[in-house]
Amino acid sequence: MKILLANKFFFRNGGSEVVMFQERDHLLGARHEVVYFSMQDERNLPSPTSSFFVRGQDYHGRVGKFGKLKSAFSLVHSAEAVERISALIRQTRPDLVHCHNIYHQLTPSIIGAAKKLGVPVVLTLHDYKPICPVYNRLRHGQPCSACLDGDFRQVLMHRCADGSLGKSALLYAEAVVQRWLGNYENVDAYIAPSQFMQEAISHRIPRDRIHLLYNGVTTEALRGTSADEGYVLYLGRLSAEKGIRTLLKAHEASDGKWSLVVAGTGPLETDLKLQHKQAKFIGHVSGERLNTVIEQAAVVVVPSEWYENCPMSVLEAMAYGKPVVGSRMGGIPELVVDEVTGLLFDAGNVKNLQNKLDRLMSDGVLRRRLGDNARQRVITDFSISRHNTRLVEIYNSILGI
Repeated sequence: MKILLANKFFFRNGGSEVVMFQERDHLLGARHEVVYFSMQDERNLPSPTSSFFVRGQDYHGRVGKFGKLKSAFSLVHSAEAVERISALIRQTRPDLVHCHNIYHQLTPSIIGAAKKLGVPVVLTLHDYKPICPVYNRLRHGQPCSACLDGDFRQVLMHRCADGSLGKSALLYAEAVVQRWLGNYENVDAYIAPSQFMQEAISHRIPRDRIHLLYNGVTTEALRGTSADEGYVLYLGRLSAEKGIRTLLKAHEASDGKWSLVVAGTGPLETDLKLQHKQAKFIGHVSGERLNTVIEQAAVVVVPSEWYENCPMSVLEAMAYGKPVVGSRMGGIPELVVDEVTGLLFDAGNVKNLQNKLDRLMSDGVLRRRLGDNARQRVITDFSISRHNTRLVEIYNSILGI
């Protein structure tokens, strides 16, 4: 079959791109044809269809009043994206279009464009955009469910977009226009990477169109060596919703019982470094250094305080045979089995997190047992081969194969 993959970035920018490229590699290896649609960017990987990519859009850059107005309209509905993907579909004639992260730069308008040309559409839910105009279900840093049942006025009333009335009004308009256009309703199959996401999106979309498909990880490439250098590892963005402040407070309260390595960057980086000098901040890591940092950790902690979907950081840690201490938020409890592959704690609860880490870091036998169980669970339930097999089954169900 021939699949058109649509994603606004055509380079490894985040978790959604990791998933997309994993699926791309499988499709090519299975001798399917793959066509690409994205946004122009100097960081893009080579693509034979790059001439169809839309012009780069940076909604955070400085533009004049006319430019801001034009950008606002294109964020809601991109006529350029509709024109270009329509031309690409006519030229390449794909069997289906699989959308990943398409919001703002490509817009859900490309769903309608594909459907008008008779091509079925799959959409992977990497975030909550169809049911939350600001995508992350956070209102001023706190988890929120106010828009689940379609009352998008909430984003305007509470100024959910950085406290800005203008930004919130734009996202409200985007949500209302997309509902009026019916683009989300036109998707043939949704892929939900967690049961939590599946339940959330069912407030808008019939459940029989929502397919549960957890992210997958390549277990062979991430086989650990059972190394344990005795430190707790946090790996991720340094922002409030990730629970990094709660973790750092738990570390201080532990009074030196265990060491903490923080890998990542983000808006809180400077302040956190000044306030928490006992932790070791190593910044952004990738490649072999990232592998080493994870492999030598004793425990990986994911203290998120927002509704995580299916975080790759958890799956990768488990693939390395590392026990994960995670918060009871979103899809994390679906991955971390409490007392079997890791430990769960109440999100935002410093004392609860400290107790879990104190216990685990004082018991090497427990760490090894949970870590071994974690790796076996990944191999059994979250392998990339299992993910890819199920993905093709979803494609076939839409195409009636």
